[in-house]
Amino acid sequence: MMDKRTYDNHAKAWVCIEDHESAREPRIVRDARKLAQQAELAPCPASEGFLLNAFAQMTKATSAIVVGTGSLVETAQLVEGLAGAGKLTAVDSSAAGVAAIRAFFSGIDDTTRTTLRAVNATPSVFLQRLNGNDYDLIVVAGDASNYMPVFDQAPRLLRRGGAVVFTDALATRAPHAKGGLTNPADRGEKAVLMRALLERIEDDERFVSAMTPTGDGVLIAVLR
Repeated sequence: MMDKRTYDNHAKAWVCIEDHESAREPRIVRDARKLAQQAELAPCPASEGFLLNAFAQMTKATSAIVVGTGSLVETAQLVEGLAGAGKLTAVDSSAAGVAAIRAFFSGIDDTTRTTLRAVNATPSVFLQRLNGNDYDLIVVAGDASNYMPVFDQAPRLLRRGGAVVFTDALATRAPHAKGGLTNPADRGEKAVLMRALLERIEDDERFVSAMTPTGDGVLIAVLR
């Protein structure tokens, strides 16, 4: 059972880790974060970004998708994780978000051999068009409407051992959030959706899953 001291220590640990990871972000990620702030798009926590980078390297990803709303830092860390190889597709249904991602891609196009593609589309429509069994890693961020459609397609799109990673799994970054999953009384759209998604993933025998408090919460599901 956790007491106040334990809670305080966890809060201090979160700040300590976030400060540490922020200080070591590579230039490409710092540039992406600056672009996001200029476009008034909320960048993800630094610790979350580095975790995505690590996932790309752990899965030896050669093909990745990031679905989000102006998910520039996530995209930059995946570019880093792919290490100048493979292909990365960024899917964003918002005009401002996809414009910012295209500006970011334009700025790094001459410095990486990774094939970069930015698509302005809703994931529920676009992902159905992609070839199956062709992706190692899918990252989901942003609007609540992005999450379920991606999980619907993940078993078809992922290679065996591939992972789908849901950021803001605690639903604390959502507009008008009241604590997200940390508050059972929060009945906001994203909090409700994340509770349902968590239950669905844990009940799906095709996946092994884990949840971590990194950043705003990260939910990982690996295709068996």
